Amino acid sequence: MDQQPQQDENTKQVGRSGKKPNYLGVQKNPFGLALCPATDNCISTSENISDATHYAPPWNYNPEGKRGNISREKAMAELLQVVKSTKPDKSSPKIVEKTADYVRVEYESPILGLVDDVEFWFPPGKKTIVQYRAASRLGNYDFDANRKRIKALRMQLEKKGWASEDTV
Repeated sequence: MDQQPQQDENTKQVGRSGKKPNYLGVQKNPFGLALCPATDNCISTSENISDATHYAPPWNYNPEGKRGNISREKAMAELLQVVKSTKPDKSSPKIVEKTADYVRVEYESPILGLVDDVEFWFPPGKKTIVQYRAASRLGNYDFDANRKRIKALRMQLEKKGWASEDTV
């Protein structure tokens, strides 16, 4: 059974930024990024494809092998460069956690100081896939800010040869 995080319990307000949810990071059961709460301010590759509100397709950093033998490390470097340089809503990205296969970025809105958490995960194995999850810490609706942010990042990554899995 899919367990959905309870936003009210896990994101008690700390000013306008909200508290960092305790379910961020790669989960063990099921293995992958956490599912979205039942709010309209989150999108994730972990959701069921039939969930039009929350689902978004994963990215492929070497679709059909067209980029040759690109390493995961090179793809991670490309992702980090795009995260740092792409600010579609003028929110400031802050890379707060990075491992060999995972990155967590906090985006703070310039006016209200609200924080969104965006996670990227390069699952183990030979596939060149990147999973992601983007969610607001507070509120129920974000005017599609997370979806627009992910789209802006994807469009910049496409210039480097990446693709959305639904277009491969």
